[in-house]
Amino acid sequence: MLITLASDSVKFSDAIARARTLALVADLLWDNDKERARALFRAAWEATDAAEKAADEQYWAGLYRQRHTQTSGYSAVIPRPAVRREVLRLATKHDRSLGEEFLRQQQKDDASKSQRPGPLGYWDASMIQRMEAARDLLDADLTEAALQFAAPAIGVINYATVDFLSSLREKNPAAADERYAALLALAAANPLSDANTVSVLSSYLFTPHLFLGFTAGGASIEGYPGQTRPEVAPTLQLAFFRTAAGILLRPPAVPGQEQDSAGNDGHYLVIKQLMPLFEERAPAALTAALRQQLEALAPLTTQDTRDRDFSDFRSAMRPAKKSEDWEQTYLNQLDHAKTSADRDRINLKLGGLYAERGDARARDYVEKIDDSELHTRARSFIDARLTANAMARKDTSRVSELCRTGQFVSLLKVYFLSQTAKLLPPSENEKALTLIDLATTEARRIDGLDPDSPRAFFAIANAMLVVNRAAVWGTVSDAIKASNSADGFGGEDGQLLVWMTDNEKYNYWSWTESAPDFDVDKIFGELTDFDYEKAVGLAKGLSGEAPRAVATIAIARAVFDQKRDRTAKAK
Repeated sequence: MLITLASDSVKFSDAIARARTLALVADLLWDNDKERARALFRAAWEATDAAEKAADEQYWAGLYRQRHTQTSGYSAVIPRPAVRREVLRLATKHDRSLGEEFLRQQQKDDASKSQRPGPLGYWDASMIQRMEAARDLLDADLTEAALQFAAPAIGVINYATVDFLSSLREKNPAAADERYAALLALAAANPLSDANTVSVLSSYLFTPHLFLGFTAGGASIEGYPGQTRPEVAPTLQLAFFRTAAGILLRPPAVPGQEQDSAGNDGHYLVIKQLMPLFEERAPAALTAALRQQLEALAPLTTQDTRDRDFSDFRSAMRPAKKSEDWEQTYLNQLDHAKTSADRDRINLKLGGLYAERGDARARDYVEKIDDSELHTRARSFIDARLTANAMARKDTSRVSELCRTGQFVSLLKVYFLSQTAKLLPPSENEKALTLIDLATTEARRIDGLDPDSPRAFFAIANAMLVVNRAAVWGTVSDAIKASNSADGFGGEDGQLLVWMTDNEKYNYWSWTESAPDFDVDKIFGELTDFDYEKAVGLAKGLSGEAPRAVATIAIARAVFDQKRDRTAKAK
């Protein structure tokens, strides 16, 4: 079955499905036929060029276009599949040398695009792939494998390496701190280290996964805020301050002749940004020397540079403000709002704040919005967010009510109703079946050509599997019919992203949730355990290349898992 699928997949018109299928088949065959698996991994890697181009086209035509032409919307799949990263992760999991082979090939292919190493970026595409694969291994709790694969890159200081160390620290603080200390020593000894090197290194201690950097074009922020500041040994913190001061106290360049990544403006701004930390934690002598350096740099920078405010970035260095504090802040702003647009903006912020808590008062503030278009999209977003909270609390009556009265799309209603049905205990099966019936009604409202239609029916099938397994075959048949009728349904990558902006597109609200029940693999894996022959028969009924491949691989994986379990029990 798998060999035939691998052979067929080479002819797939869907480039993403072609590369993924080859890699997943190789992953399953590895223990039984390593040579064939290696050949399939190599074929998968070769197919990733076309897959990455297809993924780019999917992103630019999908979420990117939606976000740049609309002020609200939703997505039911991952915006851009990282196919090359997936193939590299699977290959490296089995054989690190195979991963190294792929990276050497990538480096050779991209030789003309290679860039000089710098703290704000990567030096070639193969290093990007290396660090991403190492992160994936880390996420899979394969820490030693992750460290071995990342080792050739950790000696260079940039976003990727420091971000990897922050992730490593969440699993193995000692190993991460040891490597971070080595980076500090490298930075101190390197004459090319500059202000951006210091800024990137500061992230590990003070803003994990969040970076501020400077180029001739201005400032840039990378990553995501809100991570807890790590508790490190005082000696490590002191080592950072000494390294940072040693680099930042180097003589400034003659204006117009700067050779580093930051220039004099960036040099000035990094000192200004880090000064509060030096004042709070560093030896007084280092802090005083940096103040003098700041004064010396001032005449070499522009007035705009000297006036730049870091309040937003510095807020990431402090504990997050509690929602109650934000509530009072917004209420105070509302009391002093002078225009209807200002009031609308603040009422929207209050609505978002209350919706995040699952507080019904969110709707009250949305109803106070005067702008009719803003009111409509705010109501849709807030209703969906309130329903998600009700689902998390297993408040079935509230979910039913909000799905009946809420102004959001049918796919979201199907998702909320089907997921809530799964959460109910067996003693409430009747209530769960009622929710599934409501979800089915909503699913039938979705256009049959829309790929959201099969996603909805697969979500219902997954719910039925939990609530009434004997009835699941009928719901899976409905899902297969929907899949065969829809355009562009791939059968994987299910994820909900719901978002909106205000009229100025300045404030942005969103929430994301993994939605594996939209996919094909989960239900077919479960059905195989239930009745292998029926599952195979249903998989053959899928006419699309991608969903049929996903179903076949799920069935094979379930069979291998069963054999592995039987072998383990026999021992």
